[in-house]
Amino acid sequence: MIETERLVLRPWREVDLAAYLAMMADPEVAYWLGGLNSAEAERGAFARRQDMIEADGFGMWAAERKSDGRVIGSIGVRRMPLQWNHPFSGEVELGWRLAREAWGAGYASEGAAAALAWGLANLDVPRIVAFTATSNARSEGVMRRIGMTRRPDLDFDHPELAPDHPLRRHIVYAVER
Repeated sequence: MIETERLVLRPWREVDLAAYLAMMADPEVAYWLGGLNSAEAERGAFARRQDMIEADGFGMWAAERKSDGRVIGSIGVRRMPLQWNHPFSGEVELGWRLAREAWGAGYASEGAAAALAWGLANLDVPRIVAFTATSNARSEGVMRRIGMTRRPDLDFDHPELAPDHPLRRHIVYAVER
């Protein structure tokens, strides 16, 4: 568990499923993640998040707002599974996704900075990466604000998005050990 001034980053609980599903059913949130999925697919993603945290001891934690105890999203570091068809499989990714109601309040930067610090202090890895679609200026702003370095040499086309998908091209930021 990680605490910041306004957030608690912690493992997911079954009681958090409704908040997770509501966030993922929001078309504006889902847009930046490649589009809406079925509730069944998102239930599976929720279970995988729980499983990854249990197996690794870290992952994309639930982001709980201290002021009201509400889960407003997910922030954390995770090891990208080796079996995924992804340029950073096996590496550690810093990521975040927030419910739309939490956008613009600084929660992503606050939580991402804490998760990044935790990752650097607790994981023996050469670097931690973060990536987003080239058009996602808000996420890129988080990466810059928390001190990550732009790495254009690592930019890639996301393998899970169609060649003509508007979010296919991704930019990469990293913190090297």
